[in-house]
Amino acid sequence: MMTEMTRYKQQTDVDDDTSSVGSARTEDLPTGTLTVRYHMGSHWWKSRTALEKALLVGWLLLLLVVTVLVAVLHTQSKSLSSFNLPPHTIIQEPASGAADGALCVTPHCVMLAGAVLSNMDPKADPCDDFYQYACGGWIAKNSIPEGKPVWGTLSKLGSDNQMILRNVLDSKEAASSKTEEKARVFYQSCMDVNKTIEKLGARPLLDITEKFGGWSIYGNWSAENYDFFEDLVVSKIEYGSGALFSWGVAENDKNSSLHILQFDQGGLTLAARNLYLNESEKEVLEAYEQYIIKVGLLLGGEEEATKAAAAGIIHIEKSLAAITTPDEERRDDDKMYHLMNIEDLHKLSGSIDWGKFISKAFDKIDKKVDSKEEVVVYAKEFLSKLTVLIKNITASEQGNTNLHNYMVWQVAKSFVGYLSQDFREAAKDLEKAQMGVSGTEELWRECVVQTDAAIGPALGAMYVRKAFQGSSKSMAEDMIKRIRKTFKEGIQSLQWMDVETKAAAIGKVDAITEMIGYPDYILNPAELDEKFEKLIVIENDYFQNNVRVNNFNIREDLSRLFKPVNKTRWDMSPPTVNAYYSPTRNDIVFPAGILQAPIFDHNNSKSLNYGAVGVVMGHELAHAFDDQGRKYDKNGNLGKWWKEETTRKFEKLTQCMVDQYSQYELRGEHLNGNLTLGENIADNAGLKASYRAYQQWVEENGKEPPLPGIQLTHNQLFFLGFAQVWCSAITKEAAHLEIMKDSHVPGEFRVYGSLSNSPDFAEVFKCQENTKMNPKKKCSIW
Repeated sequence: MMTEMTRYKQQTDVDDDTSSVGSARTEDLPTGTLTVRYHMGSHWWKSRTALEKALLVGWLLLLLVVTVLVAVLHTQSKSLSSFNLPPHTIIQEPASGAADGALCVTPHCVMLAGAVLSNMDPKADPCDDFYQYACGGWIAKNSIPEGKPVWGTLSKLGSDNQMILRNVLDSKEAASSKTEEKARVFYQSCMDVNKTIEKLGARPLLDITEKFGGWSIYGNWSAENYDFFEDLVVSKIEYGSGALFSWGVAENDKNSSLHILQFDQGGLTLAARNLYLNESEKEVLEAYEQYIIKVGLLLGGEEEATKAAAAGIIHIEKSLAAITTPDEERRDDDKMYHLMNIEDLHKLSGSIDWGKFISKAFDKIDKKVDSKEEVVVYAKEFLSKLTVLIKNITASEQGNTNLHNYMVWQVAKSFVGYLSQDFREAAKDLEKAQMGVSGTEELWRECVVQTDAAIGPALGAMYVRKAFQGSSKSMAEDMIKRIRKTFKEGIQSLQWMDVETKAAAIGKVDAITEMIGYPDYILNPAELDEKFEKLIVIENDYFQNNVRVNNFNIREDLSRLFKPVNKTRWDMSPPTVNAYYSPTRNDIVFPAGILQAPIFDHNNSKSLNYGAVGVVMGHELAHAFDDQGRKYDKNGNLGKWWKEETTRKFEKLTQCMVDQYSQYELRGEHLNGNLTLGENIADNAGLKASYRAYQQWVEENGKEPPLPGIQLTHNQLFFLGFAQVWCSAITKEAAHLEIMKDSHVPGEFRVYGSLSNSPDFAEVFKCQENTKMNPKKKCSIW
């Protein structure tokens, strides 16, 4: 659901590569760096903690209050004015088959109602500002925690999941597999600050810089007889840095049953090219330069030499930014896809001996790749200009020195976060400039995140056993089934799509596979151990553990070239609070981490489940038909399978959405409707499909009993549930970066945009035409 993974063709640092058109961004920003259960028994009360006893007493008291309130309300006038409600509020209709006015007064319903009400600002007019109406209470009571650039409903869920992960990693119970034990060892090595990490200081990274033959900041390196290719091998093959360009192995877009080598633009440290090129971003660039200097000095560099090295590194990255294509211009995969062999790649970008480079890489796994091997290039113009750029750099007096320093830095900055505290604190000013925060996470949270990144499947297995209910999976499957049905009905009713393309589109919806909760193999110790057999993790060796994980991932990525595509491979670990769609596999994935209370619960009203997670499900389905995903057929192959006239009509409809979202402003800055088009299409379509699925559920099962104290129909609660997913706060710096780089609009505009385009929303809240939330002109595609 909410942290969409953008479809960039580039190598990632995680175990599974990311090739997704969309996910659903929760809280992670593109920085470029960085159920209540009751167990009744004879000793039940004695076994409860003091907190549990207090909570239960509180619940019982609240239930008593609600019961009294219900009795009072039953005898009093039911007019809207009695409750001082906003003008568009509708009294709940009684549940089908229930006594008139019957409420759900279970402890869960009471707590659920309290949480929903607590988030709201009932004084706001839902037809004027639904985000304030849904989230005003949350905003008033929540500030951004120290060290966080953004905080919201989903951030809180992610934080709760981290606590579960901490408990399973700290547990003294025997691990279920060798790999789970490796995860615990890795975590403890990260927590072992005083005994090992602080004592080692800079030494682990200094050992790496020596493999480059030195570094100019120490005065022990000479540009004479500089071997650029050797630097390239050490930086990109030995340590997997992002220097100069990005590359890796992934599914072939036009033959998704096979893997292929892919090459793309890259080489930047900061999140967005404009941070290098715009004068208005000067503060961030200066903070980045100072960060390089701080790290260099901590590594023992001479002051003047370190400052000169930092300036040279910045110069190279600015030059790379100048030839980098903006993200909003990279949304047409057809135009970006260039199939060629390695010889052709060399002709395109001759500053690098690509055949030799690729051979050196595959030597790591004892495999051979000849010059006729086909590759895909996604940044043809960039790689062509890269040749000229490298020639110009090496021709200048300080060029070789600057290039060497850049290649070393691209490795150093990847590993500096695994060193002692003074190195980690060096990034504070840069974080402040980019994100508006300078605080740090608690150590255990950082270590949970790092362990999940390193050995996610093992940590996922531990999380699933601890926190994922089997009923959640079956419930999610039923919801997806219903949403898939309404999505197909929506396609069938379209006036702009021709009959033949409709049939093919419905066939694609039918072909979409869903993966819910976790991949089965992680709960099979033998399979899990086989996958991670070659990964070595050593106690009290945190830095080298990360080096070994990095090397393990590089080898795993390269080995895929010689293996068939696994259409059931996961790109996220199970605890992740997110979801995604993969175009080449034509699948949607919902990790266990997002199928959790409060946004998803077996005991929640269906209206709220469909409004929150149901919209996410519809969102991921819709990614198969956004401006990028629609170009992939039901087998995951990129190609033309739409009629030309239908394509032209689709593009005209998308322009409406581009224009709509581009008009929104946040703190005086316009959103980028082109960059966010795919996510906005998915938000709008997902909302419509999930609402109609909920309506069909009600037709089959009858109306739900009202929640106590909430004078809203369940149809209204659906939209409230959707909006409250996006209750959040964000620093101005993080908001600026999000607008500049993120393929998602900020949360409040996901609410404004989708709901103002929804006739269903306008109807259930009785919004008059041309109110803010019910404009006469609406954008609708799916």
